[in-house]
Amino acid sequence: MTIPDSLSAHRPLGDHTTDHRMLMLSGAATLVGTGGAVGAWILLKAIAVATNVFWFGRISDVPSTITDKAWGIGIVAVPVVGSLIVGLMARFGSEKIRGHGIPEAIEAILYGESRLSPKVAVLKPLSSAISIGSGGPFGAEGPIIMTGGAIGSLFAQLFHLSAAERKTLLVAGAAAGMTAIFGTPMAAILLAIEVLLFEWKPRSFVPVVIAVLVSLLWRPILIDSGPLFPAQHAVHLEARLMGIAIAMGVLAGCLASLLSTLLYRIEDLFGRLPVHWMWWPAIGALAVGIGGLIDAHVLGAGYESIRALLEGSPTMRVAVSLLLVKAAVWLIALGSGTSGGVLAPLLLLGGALGFLVGHFLPGGSALWALAGMAGIMSGAMRAPLTAALFAVELTGDFAMLPLTVAASAGAYAVSVLLMRRSILTEKIARRGRHILQEYTVDPFDFLQARQVMTPSPETLPSCMPVSDAASFFANDALHRSYPVIDDERRLVGLASRSDALRWQVEGAPEQATLADILSDASQPFGLPEDSLGKIADLMVDTGVGRIPIVDPATRRVVGLLTRQDLLKVRDVRRGAELTRVRGNEPLAVKRFASVKT
Repeated sequence: MTIPDSLSAHRPLGDHTTDHRMLMLSGAATLVGTGGAVGAWILLKAIAVATNVFWFGRISDVPSTITDKAWGIGIVAVPVVGSLIVGLMARFGSEKIRGHGIPEAIEAILYGESRLSPKVAVLKPLSSAISIGSGGPFGAEGPIIMTGGAIGSLFAQLFHLSAAERKTLLVAGAAAGMTAIFGTPMAAILLAIEVLLFEWKPRSFVPVVIAVLVSLLWRPILIDSGPLFPAQHAVHLEARLMGIAIAMGVLAGCLASLLSTLLYRIEDLFGRLPVHWMWWPAIGALAVGIGGLIDAHVLGAGYESIRALLEGSPTMRVAVSLLLVKAAVWLIALGSGTSGGVLAPLLLLGGALGFLVGHFLPGGSALWALAGMAGIMSGAMRAPLTAALFAVELTGDFAMLPLTVAASAGAYAVSVLLMRRSILTEKIARRGRHILQEYTVDPFDFLQARQVMTPSPETLPSCMPVSDAASFFANDALHRSYPVIDDERRLVGLASRSDALRWQVEGAPEQATLADILSDASQPFGLPEDSLGKIADLMVDTGVGRIPIVDPATRRVVGLLTRQDLLKVRDVRRGAELTRVRGNEPLAVKRFASVKT
């Protein structure tokens, strides 16, 4: 056997694996970004129409406020009617419209090859508009992430793309939709990285940024310009305030953990009801209506209440009502499986918490409402950078970014210690699917074959008779297979015990040598500079568990890599995490040295 003349399949290593297809995806992202912006515009118009129809009995796409209508006891009926419609849409349309959208998008990315159906793209925004318009205590962010993602996924499915490339366009559409709704491009990009992409690669990052920028350009034309909740806080961020911000974040993180726990307890209670899940949203809507009787401000997305908190205008009584009643109706409604988002309710609850505590802190209640919003979003969604930037982009007060970062970090720290799952991933975990939201560099991607291979491995000469080889494997062989080399140590093939058994059963020609019997084989091999990931892929593709490593210039065998070697690398990585030593002893290096020997 001769090694192929071309070694071009062994791509040189580099800092990134991206190729020219990134440019193709970037071009597609311009269209997906436009689709995400248009989808956001349609969603907002649909919410406005639904609000006018349910509460004012008119057909209009002009935004209106539910609190402008005095209903009395009849306020209980409207959310129930809307939720009945949503339940019917989920039952006879698509069950995937249930929930708040982001977990469903994550599940489609990780387990569904980033494929979303046209039915979801239509029914999700429509059901969310009906739910929010009829008084459901939700925001538009979850629905637009699902809708924008569906637009990106559907567009990607028109072409021959890989699952990873479809994921890029799905997330680009989701980030574009979020940008159009809230005017928060940096937060949308970070949300894509921290929550949706499960990677940080130029192949996905660049198209997402392009889609977000395209959506941002469309936003003044379709929706509005400027921050959604403009506010300025004339506060000097001294060390004392930063310390208080961390403490505020810890408090918000505790609240986020409590809300997440209560949400899934309530969901479990609905699961025990002796009625079909189609009726659950209507049952949950009864609680929404009763909450509306107590304080109508808890109905709908609550953007006006968020704006008031950031301005510092509500009374203590109103803030307490927003915190307690809004939390109750939101948890019950979302636990019932209706369609709606989590971000706006979290912002309102975190803002109300910060506003209340801020009455006893320097800087004013409005400042700590901002910190509470960043903290609760970070703690609930496990996206601290997104939360910190989202809060300041909503207000346009970028001078407060250090404060929101401090609050986000505090909430993130306490949340990961108190809860095994976030409010987003718990739903997926309950379906039997594990998600790890920690990004690390895979040692298979930066370690090379030369660092792990067994150098100068035992080999068999190509001139060895087949009969001798069979005898060797029957009596003396310590390993399952051996590289076969010629007189100049160039690779000829790989001989194994199973080969020897087959030769005996089939009857090899007399006087045949290993060179003769292996001459038509196609032997996989690696190069010393190949990453371990490439070698592992080669093992998977060929089913060969021992890969010879050859010098690219001389074609000589210089080493051997086995499955066991790869497992030892995993053990080294585990030791670096778990083994603790005092002083400067490079324990990981010593452990790794044992791998090579």
